[in-house]
Amino acid sequence: MTKDLLSSVLKEQFEAFQSRDLGIEREVLDQLGDIVATPQITVITGLRRVGKSTLLAQLASKYLDGEYYFVNFEDERLLHFQVQDFDLMYETLISLYGEKKTFLFDEIQNVPEWERFVRRLHDQGYKFVVTGSNASLLSQELGTRLTGRSVRVELFPFSFREFLQFHKVKIPSLKVLTTKERGRLLKLSGEYLASGGIPDALKYPELAIHKTLYDDVLYRDIAARYKLDNVKSLKELTFYLVSNISTLVSFNKLKELLKLGSVNTVKSYIDHLENSWLFFVVNKYAYSVKEQQIAAKKIYSIDTGLSQSVGFSFSENKGKLMENIVFLQLKRKNQDIYYYKTTQDFEVDFFLPRESTLIQVSQYFNAKDSKERELRALAAASVEQKKPTKLILVTEGEKQNIEREGFHIEVVPLYEWLLKV
Repeated sequence: MTKDLLSSVLKEQFEAFQSRDLGIEREVLDQLGDIVATPQITVITGLRRVGKSTLLAQLASKYLDGEYYFVNFEDERLLHFQVQDFDLMYETLISLYGEKKTFLFDEIQNVPEWERFVRRLHDQGYKFVVTGSNASLLSQELGTRLTGRSVRVELFPFSFREFLQFHKVKIPSLKVLTTKERGRLLKLSGEYLASGGIPDALKYPELAIHKTLYDDVLYRDIAARYKLDNVKSLKELTFYLVSNISTLVSFNKLKELLKLGSVNTVKSYIDHLENSWLFFVVNKYAYSVKEQQIAAKKIYSIDTGLSQSVGFSFSENKGKLMENIVFLQLKRKNQDIYYYKTTQDFEVDFFLPRESTLIQVSQYFNAKDSKERELRALAAASVEQKKPTKLILVTEGEKQNIEREGFHIEVVPLYEWLLKV
């Protein structure tokens, strides 16, 4: 690439970045502001089209006052950009905008060995904020040459609070909700379950954003990047998982069901899907690491709207969607999330060992059998923990406090729980 062409690309990118629609302010922006004030390399990771570029623009607008360079490596004109081209890029940026100390690099994983340049200038006192859509590649690169120099921030689709802000809904006080406010929040939480929180999919509902995103991850981020020969098996596995969110799965049974070569193939494909942010895998809580590894896993989608759009279901699966939404909200706040199985084989959807909290999700709480099952599982799991445990039961719209076998169980509507956590 010639210097003149590079200069043109960088100038166009910077002008487009500065005029970008900032949308609603993301909840992680304050956290980012604190991190950017430190010398650490700031790494923003997340699914494609989840809003990383917009978050960068919000960060620049709020904290950097024009004192930064911006480069988007997703630009097809930089397709063959290599690590040796960084010096020419830096020279060109100085000629365009003068000397600045902060670099904003979007989708940095597209440049092999990018971390070499970043480390060299970081050691000289420069600040970097980078985004990327592949958790594994970023972890490898940060772990080799940038150990101890970086802080990672994960960006998710819109939370329920952000979803309400996007739709310009004023969030009422949760201390005292009127009947009308409860009804409206119940309706909006149902819409959130169905549509999810991918910004562009909400902004342009007439376009097939979810399908395009799904295909981009499968073909560009996984099949092409990892040079997979058997793309058909990857597609079948992914379709099965996206159609069975919030469900226990066995890698061995997946191997047999989809006729994949080995359990290692299944594990490898699921690792790729996790690293590309399509799914999360949750382990059973157990003191033995071996037991955690061999037990069935629970699979959750990055976005319920995406799962609804590209997956398949015989019937309405609102309960599964509710559980998935609860997981995503927990994931925004916690790193250690498990499901819990008691010795009597009662299952609790989520266990947070650090917070000593057990959470059950139930759509049909008022049904007698369902209510008894959920309360029994929470109480049994709490007994096994042998220490004070917070017990929460998230429902579609029910709210009450229940005393059972000496335990206090908080029953809370999904919309209220999402806005409180």
